[in-house]
This record gives sequence, C-alpha cells and structure tokens, in this order.
Amino acid sequence: MSSVAVLTQESFAEHRSGLKDVQIMGSAPEDEAYIPTYLEAFPPLPDKGSPGEKSGEPAGAWSKIRPIKASVITQVFHVPLEERRYKDNSQFGEGEEAKVCLDIMQKTGAHIELSLAKDQGLSIMVTGKLDSVMKARKEIVARLQTQASATVLIPKEHHRFVIGKNGEKLQELELKTATKIAIPRSDDPNANIRITGTKEGIEKARHEIQLISAEQDKRAVERLCFEKAFHPFIAGAYNRLVQELSQETGARISIPPPSIPKDEIVITGEKEAVAMAIARIRATYEEKKRKTTTISVEVKKSQHKYIVGPKGNTLQEILENTGVSVEMPPLDSASETIILRGEPDKLGPALTQVYAKAKSVIVAEVIAPAWLHRFIIGKKGQNISRITQQLPKVHIEFTDGEERICLEGPTEEVEQAQTQIQEIIKDLMVRMDFTEINIDQRFHRHLIGKNGANINRIKEQYKVSVRIPQDSERCGLVRIEGDPQGVQLARKELMDMAQRMENERTKDLIIEQKFHRTIIGQKGEKIKEVRDKFPEVIIIFPDQQQKSDIVQLRGPKNEVEKCAKFLQKLIAELVESSFSISVPIHKQFHKNIIGKGGANIKKIREETNTKIDLPTENSNSEVIVITGKKSSCEAARERILAIEKELASMKEVEVSIPAKLHNSLIGSKGSLVRSIMEDCGGVHIHFPAEGSGLDRVTIRGPAEEVERARKQLLQLAEEKQVNNFSVELQAKPEYHKYLIGRGGANIRRVRDRTGARIIFPSTDDQEQEHITIMGKEEAVILAQRELETLIKNLDDVIEDSMIVEPRHHRHFVCRRGQVLRELAEEYGGVAVSFPRTGTHSDSITLKGPRECVDAAKKRIQEIVYDLESQVSMEVLIPQRYHRAIMGPKGCRIQQITREHEVQIKFPDRDESAAQEPVSQENGDTDLTPRKCDIITVTGRAEKCELARAALLALVPVTIDVEVSYDLHRYIIGQKGSGIRKMMEDYEVNIWVPQPEQQSDIIKVTGQVASVERAKLGLLDRVKELQAEQEDRALRSYKVTLSVDPKYHPKIIGRKGAVISQIRKEYDVNVQFPDKGDEQQDVIVISGYERNANDAKSAIEQLVAALQEMVSEDVRLDRRVHARIIGARGKAIRKIMEEFKVDIRFPQPGSEDPNKVTVTGLPENVDNTIDHLLNLEEEYMLSVTETETMAAYMKPPSKTMGTGGNDEDSRALAKGFVVRDAPWNAQGNKAPDVSSAEEFPTFGSGITPKQTSAWGPKKC
Repeated sequence: MSSVAVLTQESFAEHRSGLKDVQIMGSAPEDEAYIPTYLEAFPPLPDKGSPGEKSGEPAGAWSKIRPIKASVITQVFHVPLEERRYKDNSQFGEGEEAKVCLDIMQKTGAHIELSLAKDQGLSIMVTGKLDSVMKARKEIVARLQTQASATVLIPKEHHRFVIGKNGEKLQELELKTATKIAIPRSDDPNANIRITGTKEGIEKARHEIQLISAEQDKRAVERLCFEKAFHPFIAGAYNRLVQELSQETGARISIPPPSIPKDEIVITGEKEAVAMAIARIRATYEEKKRKTTTISVEVKKSQHKYIVGPKGNTLQEILENTGVSVEMPPLDSASETIILRGEPDKLGPALTQVYAKAKSVIVAEVIAPAWLHRFIIGKKGQNISRITQQLPKVHIEFTDGEERICLEGPTEEVEQAQTQIQEIIKDLMVRMDFTEINIDQRFHRHLIGKNGANINRIKEQYKVSVRIPQDSERCGLVRIEGDPQGVQLARKELMDMAQRMENERTKDLIIEQKFHRTIIGQKGEKIKEVRDKFPEVIIIFPDQQQKSDIVQLRGPKNEVEKCAKFLQKLIAELVESSFSISVPIHKQFHKNIIGKGGANIKKIREETNTKIDLPTENSNSEVIVITGKKSSCEAARERILAIEKELASMKEVEVSIPAKLHNSLIGSKGSLVRSIMEDCGGVHIHFPAEGSGLDRVTIRGPAEEVERARKQLLQLAEEKQVNNFSVELQAKPEYHKYLIGRGGANIRRVRDRTGARIIFPSTDDQEQEHITIMGKEEAVILAQRELETLIKNLDDVIEDSMIVEPRHHRHFVCRRGQVLRELAEEYGGVAVSFPRTGTHSDSITLKGPRECVDAAKKRIQEIVYDLESQVSMEVLIPQRYHRAIMGPKGCRIQQITREHEVQIKFPDRDESAAQEPVSQENGDTDLTPRKCDIITVTGRAEKCELARAALLALVPVTIDVEVSYDLHRYIIGQKGSGIRKMMEDYEVNIWVPQPEQQSDIIKVTGQVASVERAKLGLLDRVKELQAEQEDRALRSYKVTLSVDPKYHPKIIGRKGAVISQIRKEYDVNVQFPDKGDEQQDVIVISGYERNANDAKSAIEQLVAALQEMVSEDVRLDRRVHARIIGARGKAIRKIMEEFKVDIRFPQPGSEDPNKVTVTGLPENVDNTIDHLLNLEEEYMLSVTETETMAAYMKPPSKTMGTGGNDEDSRALAKGFVVRDAPWNAQGNKAPDVSSAEEFPTFGSGITPKQTSAWGPKKC
C-alpha cells in the first residue's frame, strides 16, 4: 500500500521560499479555472547565505594544499629457513611457494615478489593498497611460514573488549600481528584465548591482548535490577535526572528504553563513581516505591498514539508537568488499559492531561472513487494545498487502489476539511467521466507520437487526461478521464487510430546512401512531392551518421506497394544517370568549348542531357567530367573531342605495354608518367583501370608530341622489362632465418655478389615457403644457384656433440630455454640437447643441417667464452636513487642489460635507510658504504665498465635555475599543464617554490643530460614569456574617437563586415559603447600605437564619407516592391551595388506602405530614384494586367467569402495567465505582442491578400 504525500503549510514554505500565504475561502474551484499567482507559477530560488555564514578561506591558497599521501605502499619481511614451510631449493620460483603467492595475489589484489637470501631465508616484498597489503601479509604468514600457537588467560568479561564492536577490534588485531586469534564463546567456561601464527606475531598479539585486559581492570561494571515501572522516575523527564547524575559522578548509566522488556540498569566507570551512582539510584527507587500509587483507565487503541506523541514527547511532557509516569500497553497488544503511576495528589491532573491528549486528534474518512483522487489533489497538488494551508494541522492521506481518503487532525479542522473535500468530489462527479479501452501494446508508441505530439494534441483538443501504461507493465488498457463528451470523442479517435495501424504494413527499401540527398532534394522539395503523391505513406530516411542504406515505408498495404514501386523506378533512373567519364582537354581550348556566354557548353548539355563540369580557371587540372547516362556521356565526349580536333591537329595512338608494368611506369603518385606528359608538351597518357588486365595505353595530343611521348614510354617500359625478371624458390620456413643470417649478413653477401633483389615472405603471406628473386636475368640466375646450394646443404641433416662444462648448462636452459630457442630460430631449427640435471655429464648433442650445426657450435663456444670471462663489479649508489635508476617498470635497467650484455642485481631494500639525511645531493655521500647501496653488475670486464658508467649516468642530480617570481604562474600553466609538459618532455622533476616564499629559485632534478636540456628549455620559456609581456605592453596602447551614434551601424556594417575588415587590416581591437554607457559617441581603439592611429584615420574617413550622404523618400506602388527586390533580394542588391546606395523598403503594417527610402551621395541617390521610378512604370503594366485577369479567373465563392468575421479570425488564444504579475503593478505595462515596434519581424513579412516580397512562387 502506497500513499500520496500532501504538503503542509510549513513544508510548502520550505520548498518554495518566498511564497506568501494566501487565505482561500469557500469551496475549491475547478482545476482548469484556477489562476495561479506569479510566485506560485515562478517560485524564486532560495536566498544565498550571508557572507558571514561561510567559513572564510585565507588568501594564500597555496598554504592550504594538503600533502597527497601515496595510496600504494610496500612492505618487506623475512621468513628464516627454519620457519619456511616449503624448503625445496631446486624448485625456487616454480614450486608451491610461487603457486601460493599467485593465489594470494588474485585474492587480495596485492603484488608479491619473492627472493632467496644467501642463508636460504625467504624475503617477501608486498606492494599495494594498505588494506590489500595487510590481508596479503596475513595470508602469506599463514601459508608460507610454519605456524606456532600459544594461549593467553584474561578475565572472561574482558573478552568483549578484545572482540570490539562488530568484531572490528579483533580483525584489526589479527591484521596487525598477522595471526589467528580464537576467543571462546560466551557460554564456554574456558577463558583461554588461543593465538596461532609466527613466534613474532604471537608475542605481539599476546602483548596487545594483555594491554586491553589491564585497561579494563581499572574499570567497574555494576548491574541493578529494578521494576521497569520505576525506570521513568530514575531517568527523569527527557532523561534529565540520569544525565545530571552521570555528569556529577562521571559514571556511565544505561537505562533500557521502554520498548525493550528489560529491567536491568548498567552502570560503568571508575569504581568510586559507580558506587556513588548506585547509592543515588537506590535512594530514588526506594523513595518512589514508598510514595507512589497507580490508577488504570480505558482509552481507545486508536487514540494511544496521540497520548504517546511524536517520539514519546507527550509522555515526557506529562511526567515533567505532573511527576506522574504513564505506562502504555505494547503496540502489538489488543489491551486498551493505560496505567498512571505517581503520588496520589498528582494523579488527578495527570489523568486530565491524558484525556485531553487522547481527544485532541480525530480520524475521519471520505469515500471517493480511486480514479478521482488525482483530480481531487489537483494539478501539482493545488486543491489539497489550499485546504492544508487553510487548515495546517489536518493530515490528508490518499491510498492507491482504495476508495477512501483519511483525514487526521483536530476535530473542528477535520470536519471543515471533510466538508470541502466532499464538495470537490460532488462537483467532479457531475462534470467528470472515464472510460477504458483495450489497444494492442505495440501501437502505444504510435498513439503517443514523436515527443508526445499525438497524445498531447488529443488531450488539448478534447480537454481529457489519457493514461497509457508503461511498456514494463505489459498491459494494453488505455484509460481516458475528463469531460463526458470529450472522453467519448477521444475514445473514438484513439480507436480509429488503432484500427488504421492494424491495417498498416512496413517495408524496407535498400537505397544507397549517396542517393538519399538527391531523392530528398534541396530543402526537401522532391521528397515532399513524393509524400504529396502518397499522403498515407510515412517515408523514413536513416540518419546520415548511421551510414545505413535502409529506407522505411509505413502505411496502408496498397499505398506502401505503390510508393515502393515509384521509388524503385526513381532509383533506377538515378543509377542510370550517375555514370561519369573524365575527358582530358588542353587548357587553352576550354574557353572554346564553353563558347561565348556559355553557348557551346549549354547546347551540349541540353542536347545530350548530361552534366558537364569544367575545372576552374586557376586550377592546374585539364580534366572535364561528364555525368549522365552512359550513351549520353559518350555522345557529349565525342562532341567535346571534335571541338578540340577542329582547333588543333590532335592525334591519338594506342601503345601495347604488359599490364604488370603499368604501376612501375606510372610511378609513385603518378610522378613518372606526369614527367613524360610535361616533357612532351602536355600530351595526355591514359592507362586502363587497375585489375582490368588490358595492355592498351592511349596517348593523345599534338602529332609531334604524341610520337615523342610514345618513344619515351616504350623505352621506359623496355628498361622496366629488363630489370623485372623474377623467379621463385622453395625453402622450409625454419631455414629462412639461417639464410638471412645474423643482422642479414648471409643474404647481404648474396645480394652484393649478384646484384639481385631477394624477397622473403612476411608472416601474413599464405605461401610461407616461397622466396622471390628479382632483377636482371643474369643476376637472378646467379643468385638462384647460390641459394639452391645453401638450401641443399641445409637438407643434409647430421648429429654432432660438443663439450660444455656443467656449471654453464643453467645459462642455456634457464628462463624456459630462451637461449636454446634463439639458437634454433637463428640456425635453421637446429636441436640442442643438454643432459638431465644430476647426471654430471658435460656432453651436449646438436642435430640439424650440417652448416647450421657448425654455426650453432661456434655460437655456443662464443657464449661459453663470455660466461668464463665474466666478472662481478660493485657499483655504489645510495638506495634512495635506485627507483629512479630502474625507471618505469625497470625499462632503463632492461635497456642497459640488453645494450651491454650484462646482468644487474639490486640489493634488498633496507627500511632503516629511509631515515637517511636528504641534504646529500647529486649522489655524493661521505658515509660508510652500506649493503643496501651496492648494485652488482655481472658480465665481461669491459662491458661491466660500460654498464657501470651507464648506471652512474642515471643517478639524478639537482640544479637551481633562477627565474623571476612573476613568471612562475605562467611557467606552471593552467592547472599545472605547462610544468607537467616540461617534466614529460625532458624526463625531469621540476619544483617551483610556494607563492608565499617569493623565491626566484626553481629546482630541476633528473639525469645530467636531461637536467641540462630542461634548464635550457626553462630559460627559453622565460625568454618567450618576457617577449610576450613586452608585446602585451605595446599592444595595450589605446586611442579614442568621438563619432555620432547614428553612424555606428554603418561603421559596423552588415553582420559586422566593415568593422571586421578594419580590425583584420590594422590588427586592432575596436570597442563600441554599450547601451548603458554615459558617453555613447566614444569609440575606443586598442593595439600597437601606429596601427591604432591608422585605424582611427580609416574610421574618420569612413565617417566623413557618411556625413556627405543624404536620405530621400520615393513613393513606389507596394505591388511592385517584390519585383524590384527580386528572388532572395538578388535584384535589389544588384541595384545598390551599381549605384552605391542603401535602399530600405517599408515594414508590414507601416503607415505608408508605398514609401521607400534611398540613402547615399546626392548624385547617386538622384540616379537611383530615377531608375526605381522607371522600373515601377515598367512593372505596373504587368501588375495591372495580372490583377485584371485574376478578377475574371477568381471563383464566385471566394469573392463572396471576403466579408467574413475578421474578429473571429484574429481572435487570440487566452494563453498562460497568472495573477499578481510584476507587469500588472501600478506604473508597469505589459508589452504589446502585436506591436511591430516592440516585437519587430525579421525581413519582409507576408500580409493577407498581398503577393510575396520575393516575387511570385515558382512551380
């Protein structure tokens, strides 16, 4: 059961601050007839708090920036060998320990790294968020370290303090000590607490538990059991007595609330304070037990809540006033007996107050049909809010699905509210009706229409309310409520719409998206014709962004089919007429093809029915594009070529060149063929389309140049043919790397000896065994022989062995045999087998092609030599720099190990090293070397030296750069973007001092090279900023100019064209006065001094020219205005440009519709007026003739209908009306919407019975 919440006067005032109380008398008016006040319709926003209410922030915002704490932490701890659970050293990194760590990482989200110390102890580094690290550590200790257990004995009553609220203290203790703590249940007599974990963790946990117990030994807890009836006397009204007692004694006193059936009072605190509180409570209890008596009264159960009051405040009020406790029966009990307990002389007044509270509120019901409830409530709760504002103590509750309305409040006010609601119901029952119709749910969205257009129209037209169920309700029942006649009309229209939709069908047409715009036409003109032809069919085109070809038709079946056939026919015509060909024509002949005034090209277009596009004059292109039907395009092409042949001795020849050479002859982006065409006087060379397989190449142009181009093309083709000989070889893919050799050495030797080009297949090619050889024929054959010999040798498989000391075996098989895999890939798939671990054999076996085996043996010997000549070198770098040296994800160390072929090992992190002094900079230290500072580099001696130098070069240094404090904020940039970009570009850290320090020193930290580059970049940036400051100072020069405001629009120009040109030409800013400024004639120009003065001179010249202008009025018959203006104002613009004047026509509804104003120089104005009068005389002949013909052609019915009621046609809708609006106040006036002055129109409007200002509409 849900209820409708009704706003009271107080809550209404909270939600609509500023709304004044309005006293409404009499019965509620109709919902639609009620006119809201201005404040009801447009409630003001809540007032902002006074400035004093806000906590002021100090001016220095820098000082308030809180330090950002790292969200990720790292903890390292050690597990001694004797405490390790898994001690199989041979499987370190791959055994159970690795599996356990992987499982813990997945569970907790922390990152775990294991390392083995020399004493076989385990070092574990855990990285992640604090919570994840603590959980991971607990899991690691439990699963990787052997567990011990111990017990600790503390008093049973202290166990709950160890557990804490909701077990939080116990969980925190377990995470902190990485142990498992088992506390016996409360009903278990055993008081021993068992701790399981490591020895260190057990000791920590035992210590913490004993501390908690020792703390509790100092406190006392006492429980007193008194009859619950006397608890109110001990607590006092509003718990004041017990609070005073707690303050006096310092003890905490807990009295169970009346709703809990417990009589135990708990007192905790220091022993002396508890004893004092007990004595006071006992005295109060004994006194009340001796002096008080009880009486019982019967009160209806429904009235009990009014005696209790909100949160029991009424009971507390009676206790405070009379000293009598009122005992109420439980809510779930059927008893109506109330017991009053107190001193005999005070029971009478208390009983009087109980009866008064019980009768202060009554509950009444009003019966009304459930569908009428929302009309009773009114729009936005207006009806009910009027009642609740008038009777604020009445609570009105509506229940969904039930026909009753509950009223609760004082007796008199409830009766008044009941009467008012009954009057509203009576009025609504007379003028309201409802009906329900069942319409298939799939039609609901069509009934609603786009953005609710259909359903809103029905609601507005018939003054009804229509409820259409949500899709989730899966219900087809549509409910209509409102005026009886409107309900029936709306029902009929909805049923008709549903009937029509049942007969509808939808069809999808596949139309290429490129034709959509053509079918729609400019401004939708063409699709409008189609829709007019098939008015019952809805045509829906997809959005351009969807890239869809589906056009949807919806409507009656027969009409949809007809429309589909029509559109398919239209598409077929479009496809047929979209064929296009390109014709290259020498640029000098284009004007002859166009003809005088476009006569030639126009004639060709009309006779062939094609679209012909020529390149612009300033374009380098010579290609003319013809679009239309294929046969028409061919005809147009022949005619254009005929014109060219007439004008010059043009020749066309065809040359046969193999299609495979076409791309090489064209060259990159057509460079080769373009060079031939330019060299031979601009001949045109046309290659067939790629993939056509045709060999014919067409050359057209002057006879001599065509012959030259033919010879050059054939010569180039012959050269390409000679160098384009190719053969293919087959070789197993695993041989390819060996054939190529390390760094391409083998294949480079073959190329150098033969001069041929050898292409191996890429990974994407399907034929992985094919090797292609290209070049001159002799070179290709020679390279083919060499490669065939190499491949034949590779097919000769042998098995060989060699001696490698067992101590080096691990290098080859570690990292899952990575070295062996590299050998197999590099040397033709040779298989290298090492003896099993524990056999103590030094013989290894190699199997594969003979040359590959020999090369692999040589490579293995090189690796063994490197291993034997390896040395270890120690590099001393303070631990605090190790992370910076490693780089993101260890990328810098990986690069050094790859470049110098060494191994680098960093020491275990020493947490105590975090306390080292930070004053030591640039890696310099005088302290004794520590183990945690020594990095070990292993490899060949010379390479270790190089690696050592590379490591030392990575040690960050810090330098100071002096930059003026004023420039710091520009260097930092918006939200730190500038400083961040510099740090990213130069890979350094840049520290800018706090604003309050007023320091000029910026610190740059990073590698030496990066720091130097950053310093130079910083100084360059400083120079740029200083230059910008100087430039801003120069650009800030201002000059003022006084110009009569009437000339301002002319200076600005149409859409700001004139002033924009001045600003652009002189690079200045021109500021015109705002409407409210005192000096309306002052124009401010700012920029460089010279530019500002030049711009001022330009404006002064413009004003001088404007001052010479005059304005004259001429009367022209309004019927010829449209003809003079022309289509889209083209004609009038031409006149204004020709005579250099401005012409203004009257606005619709002006006093003199024939007056036209001409502005310009006197001579130009006179010439323009003469021209306009001549045009008027010419056009009036046509206008008179047209009107005479129209008078005869007009039907009689239309001429008779001109005397209709103008008042009805001009009647305006009532619109939205409010009371007490600001414009209704004395001295204020509402704007006149019919006034052209207050609401001016854009451009020329269209008045009834008047031709359009833009001329007659074209069909």
